[in-house]
Amino acid sequence: MTVDATMARINQGVQLHHHQGQREAARDLFAQIWDEIDGERGDPLHVCVLAHAMADVQDDVHQELVWDQRALAAADLLTDARIAQAGVPMTVAGLYPSLHLNLADCYRKLGDLDRAREHLQVAEAGMGALGDDEYGQLIKGGLDRLTQLLTPR
Repeated sequence: MTVDATMARINQGVQLHHHQGQREAARDLFAQIWDEIDGERGDPLHVCVLAHAMADVQDDVHQELVWDQRALAAADLLTDARIAQAGVPMTVAGLYPSLHLNLADCYRKLGDLDRAREHLQVAEAGMGALGDDEYGQLIKGGLDRLTQLLTPR
């Protein structure tokens, strides 16, 4: 298996943001990669993963939503074979809970609680595609937190 250089660079940006707190540097790197892959016309795997990461470094929730929607649209074009070729240890189905969780949270922030709950339900319905590993626990924890935020008191 060859190393996917674009995926490696996207991961560098994720590391900048999540582990080094360099949100703007990550956003700049993501924007550069976005241009290099030809934006939404690029490889759906790159588009999906990059847009998913780019959403996390937005300051404006409307922009975050746009990036999350791009990630979901690209996921719909993906195949398990393409994901495996890039060395990503999951299936297309395993991407959806996280993508829908992020969309649900955006809609919550925007006050569209009905849409937030719809995406939360889709995310929960897809959890069977995830294992009981660190990633699966991370997504489950996010779903649990969002469920509490969306539950009327």
